Amino acid sequence: MIFEHFALNVPDARAAAAWYVEHLGLKVLRAKAEAPHTHFFADSTGRVFIELYSNPADPIPDYPNQHQLRVHFAFAVAEAKAERTRLQRAGATLVVEEQMPDGGLLIMMRDPWGVPVQLCQRAQPFQPPGR
Repeated sequence: MIFEHFALNVPDARAAAAWYVEHLGLKVLRAKAEAPHTHFFADSTGRVFIELYSNPADPIPDYPNQHQLRVHFAFAVAEAKAERTRLQRAGATLVVEEQMPDGGLLIMMRDPWGVPVQLCQRAQPFQPPGR
């Protein structure tokens, strides 16, 4: 088996898709114009990894009030503080910033709809950011 994607039911998939493309550098690989406005995204490697949709068949989770450790997106970045500042200007909010003992930095934020997004500046990256 090969991991294909992780899906989230979000309040406004079209608006979230536009924000994720503009501010997180994601690319839409497939999108549905009609409800539930399903969008599949790829990261900078070109590999699909996330699906967002707005489907009333099940209640949308209360992301803003759920703890950020329940579910979050994590992105490898080279300069977490610079990305934090840039994303705050784009409407994201800071949750917590954690300096790791090995020199890495983890910054948890929430997108404009409350979905947790983590910035991972690791001392020992799993792979180089942007790959």
